[in-house]
Amino acid sequence: MQSAAARLLAATSPRSPRTHLLLLGRGLCSASPGQPDPRPGPGPGPGPDPDPQLVGALCRVLSDFRGPRHDLRAALHAFAPRLTPAAAAAVLRRCRNLPVPSLRFFLFAAAVPGFTHLPDSLLVLAGSLAGARLFPLLRSLLSDLPRSALSRDLFPLLFRSYARASLPDDAIRAFSSMEGFGFPPTVADLHSLLFALSHNGLVEHAEAFFRDSASQFGLSAKTYTILISGWAVVTKPENARKLFDEMIERGIEHDVPAYNALIDALCRGGDVALAHEQLKDMQRRHKLVPDAATYGPFLRSACASKDARAALRVLDRMRMHDLTPNVFTYNAVIRLLCDLGEVDEAYNILNEMAARRVDRAIEVWDGMEKRGFHPGAATYAVMIHGLSCKKGRAEEACSYFLRMVDEGIPPYQATCQVLRDRLLRLGLRDDLEMLTDRMRRSTSCTIQDLTSIMCSKRADETRNMNSDHEFSGVDLDESQWREKWKIGD
Repeated sequence: MQSAAARLLAATSPRSPRTHLLLLGRGLCSASPGQPDPRPGPGPGPGPDPDPQLVGALCRVLSDFRGPRHDLRAALHAFAPRLTPAAAAAVLRRCRNLPVPSLRFFLFAAAVPGFTHLPDSLLVLAGSLAGARLFPLLRSLLSDLPRSALSRDLFPLLFRSYARASLPDDAIRAFSSMEGFGFPPTVADLHSLLFALSHNGLVEHAEAFFRDSASQFGLSAKTYTILISGWAVVTKPENARKLFDEMIERGIEHDVPAYNALIDALCRGGDVALAHEQLKDMQRRHKLVPDAATYGPFLRSACASKDARAALRVLDRMRMHDLTPNVFTYNAVIRLLCDLGEVDEAYNILNEMAARRVDRAIEVWDGMEKRGFHPGAATYAVMIHGLSCKKGRAEEACSYFLRMVDEGIPPYQATCQVLRDRLLRLGLRDDLEMLTDRMRRSTSCTIQDLTSIMCSKRADETRNMNSDHEFSGVDLDESQWREKWKIGD
């Protein structure tokens, strides 16, 4: 019986399925009989950037000919001479939500004489099929492809997709089949499988498989940490404690992530007092230094119980140790304070978060320059917007804007508007005129055209605003920039 991929191939080409599969193998760098396997080689490079008009036209064809009776191959035939590996990869990325047309396009391109897919193209297609839960079609495709066309990175993708679809047996079967595809499973692959199962509420299956494979892969603190965090997800702290105690009995050395996973499980289960005892134990008995992830569960527990004082105490403790919560934890605390009517305290925390993020962004920027990376318009925009919305940092924002202009990088219109309005609110008209004059003298015609924004009627209106207005730091947060002005990443 023909596989699903073979039947799809037959539908897209008058050639026989056998002939087409041979062509598909060539289009994916498969090894010819008697020749060495090319898999260890670097594979085809990305080449020049794809033609955006070609990519757009191909995407429209895939969208218009998405039906099972549509003759997609005939519609694609005219594009074959211009098709490049980079263009095919771009089409597959943009058409992730069209899994079946993407597969047909992938097979069509692989059969074009002299064409070779980029290694990432198969990963993108596999993610598209798995995301649509077209697992039989994906399995058929992988079984029909030559082994040299596959990569180890495919299997973690399969583990995650099967786990999200609540198909633990299929995820485990994919792991067991790795050696058959020429990829002997490693401890890292085992951890990918256990993590995918555990963090999708399938920790019972993960622990059962762990018990069966412990003799083959050995035991480590990371393995136990993944499983303990899995029991935290399903709110079963007693099982997490059993695993933690088992780790002690087996003589496996504790580390901070293992304690973090146990504390998280205890806090989610409502036993915050015992979680505090474990925190003291890790510090006093094992001399381990907690990190920001250690305190995260305490903050989330305080927010869940609407205990603002407890949440603020945890934040103060983190400040003492110079630890920064992640943005999700900050958001939870701010939401709690707003719900309880403590808006002023929420503003203080928001300003603190903005200051920390701007300082971190500057550190990353300095690291980029030391490593020889050159920032683009989007990177400059993030810095300028962030510094503009931070009290007392407007002059730094101007310095980044000047560097951008001097390097001939046209700023976004939104960046010009934000910086202009900020300078006018602060009464820094001289700084604004200096920036405008520098833009006029730029060698870039695009930058010269943007000068009108700095001198627009809207600027005149803004000039009449009360310059004593305090810019709180929340007028233009990052999500608002991206939503209002569509700033790219």
